[in-house]
Amino acid sequence: MSATATLGTRDHVEIRLGGFGGQGIVLAGYILGRAASVHAGRNAVMAQSYGPESRGGACMTEVVIADGEIAYPRVVTPDVVVVMSQQAYAKYASGRPAESVLVVDEDLVELDEEAEARRTVLKAPATRLAEGLGRRIMANIVMLGFVCGATRILERDALRDAVAASVPRGTEEANLLAFDTGYDHATGGAP
Repeated sequence: MSATATLGTRDHVEIRLGGFGGQGIVLAGYILGRAASVHAGRNAVMAQSYGPESRGGACMTEVVIADGEIAYPRVVTPDVVVVMSQQAYAKYASGRPAESVLVVDEDLVELDEEAEARRTVLKAPATRLAEGLGRRIMANIVMLGFVCGATRILERDALRDAVAASVPRGTEEANLLAFDTGYDHATGGAP
């Protein structure tokens, strides 16, 4: 069974998302946490950090999802690391456990092929897909859809509900389309 196939069935999952300020990394983490706690009935906690600049500087958020009590609110051993910038890849991908799943925006992150040999790496054209929808700013939502479809970390409907409840009023339809675009890219259109 693949590393991604069991993520949705685990009773404790740790996710780290990294990118640069302005990509919506914190919003993506918030949506993951909301999907888990409000829409899937699980426990979730989120922590975030920024570089010295809010736009363009390093940005990271961590989400811990569990069926039981969460004893420590930070990611210790990430099961999934999502990176949407080269700086985030350098900072957050190298120290991850060998069995963790790495998800990268393939147009923004150049992998160290030697370091990634024999590791699970999923590549998503999140920014390119968002640009195809006419909204580059929704690459974070496209990436969430891709992560959901590729890892089944949470149920699709829970994440869709959380997206609709978390994005600015009036943008729900466009953001749900972005989510579905990422999900369909990961699954080949399968539910």
